[in-house]
Amino acid sequence: MHKETKRTNRINGHRIGVFAILCLFGFCLTAQIIPEKKTQRAKSKVYLLHSNVLKKIKEHPDAQVLVGEVVFRHDSIYMYCDSACFYEKTNSLEAFDHVKMVQGDTLFLYGDYLFYDGNTQIAQVRNNVRMENRTTTLLTDSLNYDRVANLGYYFDGGSLMDEENILTSDWGEYSPATKQSVFNYDVKLENPQFTLVSDTLRYNTATKIANIVGPSDIDNKENHIYSELGFYNTQTGQAELLNRSVLTNEGKRLVGDSLFYDRNKNYGEAFVNVEMTDTVNKNMLTGNYCFYDELTGYAFATDKALAVDYSQGDSLFLHADTLQMYTYHIDTDSMFREMRAYHKVRVFRNDVQGVCDSLVFSSKDTCLTMYRDPVLWNNQQQLLGEKILIFMNDSTIDWAHIQNQALSVEKIDSVNYNQVSGKEMKAFFKGGEMDRVNVIGSVRLVYYPMEKDSTLIGMNVSETSQLDIYLQNRKLKKMVMSPKSNGTLYPMNQIPANQMKLDNFVWLDYIRPLNKDDVFNWRAKKAGQELKKTTRSAAPLPNQNLFNQKVKEE
Repeated sequence: MHKETKRTNRINGHRIGVFAILCLFGFCLTAQIIPEKKTQRAKSKVYLLHSNVLKKIKEHPDAQVLVGEVVFRHDSIYMYCDSACFYEKTNSLEAFDHVKMVQGDTLFLYGDYLFYDGNTQIAQVRNNVRMENRTTTLLTDSLNYDRVANLGYYFDGGSLMDEENILTSDWGEYSPATKQSVFNYDVKLENPQFTLVSDTLRYNTATKIANIVGPSDIDNKENHIYSELGFYNTQTGQAELLNRSVLTNEGKRLVGDSLFYDRNKNYGEAFVNVEMTDTVNKNMLTGNYCFYDELTGYAFATDKALAVDYSQGDSLFLHADTLQMYTYHIDTDSMFREMRAYHKVRVFRNDVQGVCDSLVFSSKDTCLTMYRDPVLWNNQQQLLGEKILIFMNDSTIDWAHIQNQALSVEKIDSVNYNQVSGKEMKAFFKGGEMDRVNVIGSVRLVYYPMEKDSTLIGMNVSETSQLDIYLQNRKLKKMVMSPKSNGTLYPMNQIPANQMKLDNFVWLDYIRPLNKDDVFNWRAKKAGQELKKTTRSAAPLPNQNLFNQKVKEE
């Protein structure tokens, strides 16, 4: 019995302990909850400040009908109208005619009708709505203004205006605090210098920066921009555009992974996978960096720079470390362009290939000049010298002038080569094929005459002052030497090994561009195969004054 009593007491004691703990836990919860209730902001009342007439009507017993010079206040906002219905129990009101809301000295809201809920602090303004925030004005017929979020938004068409721009859209919102606005559906931004059309746009009335977040078109008198992502400063005219944005200007199209464009200074820069296409002249410039000045017609490309001419059926591909384009006498009848390529120049077209250190092409005389140990190939024919001038006719080779240390080599087979050297050489073409060659000064010749079935007769070694070579279907038709020289003809089985090649012979097929992609693969000449060192003319030095001036201005 005594043991049972002790056991009962222990159980009761345990229960009391558990109950005490539960009470303590409940007290803690209550202690946490009570402060939260105290921190909740009490809903403020909407106050009627003035009305000429106040009356009640049976149809709306909860409403106070107010007429004449009606004024309400809610916290720091004042509301004015000609007449109103005030619902004191629900802390709300309806205002009619000449409605005006004033918040501080910066925000004014006008309309024909207002419903205002003091509990949610949302104002619904309808008909002839105008919101003014300093220099920004928003016009619409239906506007909701959330005082808590300090945000106004329309959903049935509206426009926003500031000192620079007018923006219209089907749906939009504007924050007087942040000056940030968002527009959706049929968005149009109008500026005296350009027009921007989009489906989605964000715009800040303080910075005047338009944030492009969807397909957008920007037009002015000079050019067109298409972008799906980027920033456009409507005040400075500077744009930073991403996602393969496109700049188009009078037949020229500039596209890159990212673009920078300055509308006021009329120049653009493109970065990574850049393509600048001229659809009028049918050429293209690519690389990982391109610069273009619309006012001067100056262009600059580097980092895998490639120029492509597709004006003829067969495209020409030209690569160099740096490509530049200059426009002279722009917008006049005397206008012409000059393209310059610097260092490790490689050219490929199906009918002609070339390699040199630097190159200049002028549209004025359609002359392409290759500098510093240039090499030119046409089928099995190789031409080289200190400088090569190539004169074009409708983008096809008309004739080429090889100056100083001129050498022509034609490969017959893996062992035998026709060779001609002289001080200078002029090669004339017809239909992309070499038709005639004039060699002038200190002419030396190694030549293999053939039977009609292309069997080699022997090898002729001659020297003269001038040599005229006539070709037909890529084969020798006749040779004329001045003065006439019989030279020495060796039968094929009696050719001396030391007579088979001229002392300046080189066959440079290992550096020849093989296709349009191979122009990017530079291969230097082997040691000992360079031309003799002499004093030579060089390509004009790169002139980056225009580009550098833009950089300084930035």
